[in-house]
Amino acid sequence: MGTPNGELKKTQQQQQAASVAKTAATNEDVEMGDDEAARADADTLTLEDIKEQVRHIEKAVQTKETRFMTRTVRSLVPLRRRLNEAVLLRLAQAYFPGVSPSKDAFLAFLSAASSGSGQSAQASRRLLPETEVFLHLLLLLHLLDSNRQAEAVSCSQLLWQRTGQFNRRTLDMLTARAYFYYARSHELAGQLSTVRPQMLQRLRTCTLRQDWHGCATLTNCLLRSYLMDRLLDQAARLVDKCAFPELAPNHELARYHFYLGRIRAAQLQYSRAAQHLQQALRKAASGQRALGFRQICTKLQVVVQLLIGETPDRQAFREQGLRRPLAPYLRLTQAVRSGRLAEFNTVLRDNAARFKADNTWLLCVRLRHNVIKVGVRQVALSYSRISLVAVASKLQLDSAEEAEYVAAKAIRDGVIEATIDHKAGTLSSRETADLYGTAEPADQFQQRINFCLQVREQSVRAMRYPPKKYTEDLESAEERREREAAELETAKEMSEDDYDDF
Repeated sequence: MGTPNGELKKTQQQQQAASVAKTAATNEDVEMGDDEAARADADTLTLEDIKEQVRHIEKAVQTKETRFMTRTVRSLVPLRRRLNEAVLLRLAQAYFPGVSPSKDAFLAFLSAASSGSGQSAQASRRLLPETEVFLHLLLLLHLLDSNRQAEAVSCSQLLWQRTGQFNRRTLDMLTARAYFYYARSHELAGQLSTVRPQMLQRLRTCTLRQDWHGCATLTNCLLRSYLMDRLLDQAARLVDKCAFPELAPNHELARYHFYLGRIRAAQLQYSRAAQHLQQALRKAASGQRALGFRQICTKLQVVVQLLIGETPDRQAFREQGLRRPLAPYLRLTQAVRSGRLAEFNTVLRDNAARFKADNTWLLCVRLRHNVIKVGVRQVALSYSRISLVAVASKLQLDSAEEAEYVAAKAIRDGVIEATIDHKAGTLSSRETADLYGTAEPADQFQQRINFCLQVREQSVRAMRYPPKKYTEDLESAEERREREAAELETAKEMSEDDYDDF
């Protein structure tokens, strides 16, 4: 039999263990309650932010001021990270009428929707088309972020049909976003090529309605579709037949110039391609906001600059966020500048997968002729007279005949100033003429002047001025304060750019 002290000690241990377990269970319940409360608070804040954007939409419809709608469109990116079905369900209850096809279509994509949910006081108000499109955009973004591709395609099709029923200038920015996500949802589902006829038809409609936001977005979506399927001829015809609107936002202009640069590079128009790619980088956001776009655009620009005989700026390979992705292109640049064909072939072989993934493989293969030209130029500058056999050996060509053909082409293209003695089998270089005695410096200065004038012209066109009303009576002090506050807010909105869509 156990001693009384041992039984007492055992009982105390059991009571202590039970107390610890009870405390742990209580703490777990408290933590779960805190998590639920925090989640509910976050949903409430998200709902209030969305309602604030809806008020901006109503103000934009009443005042016809685009700055309020611009603010709403910019809020889509931060809001999409905080969306969930509970928030969307409460939005449907707050804004859609009690019985309407739009509400039924909206709730069909929400698994948390219940038939017994009541409607709030705001649901009886007339729903503006702008508010309806904005709420459907939020739903589509939630479906895309949840990887529900089939439902996202269905939702985008309903939104596409709904936006086609309105012709309101206050809807232009929201419908442009709807067109973009319509194409994006079909692209993720592998069905982008099937909706080209619909996008072409809507592009004609937007052109007739002077919906420049929709025209810019649809043009870029069509160009992306053509380039993904390598339909370069159709993409070039679209660019030639359709005029891209000059009033398009910066992110759409950047995309357009990038696609145009790819098209011109494939058409061997390297100088024009380099200009378009430079414009794309100028229009793109700086820093980390459009890093992926700047990476792929810089890669293509490096290859195009090498094709036209220019050396890319070394600073481009040292920028933060670009050093590692551009490492293969730095090796490619070094190989082209050295003129060593063996090193160039090694770089191509080692980085073939990367170049193919970046859609620059065909352009990189074309650089072989540039490597040979650089080698021929270095040989011509180093030797006043050299045999073609030695040229073939230095350039790692197969025979002296091939070296003769390469040297003859370089002479015809103006790469070198030399003569070929076919009988003796030699290459004789001429004395280098004074470069400053030619028209080359004047041509370079003219290019720089044209670039500066173009930048100034684009800056003047991009400026916006508040309306001036000279015929109105003199304003009071209070009206003057209100006007100055509105002008300050307008200036602040003008200084911001929508770069979150890259």
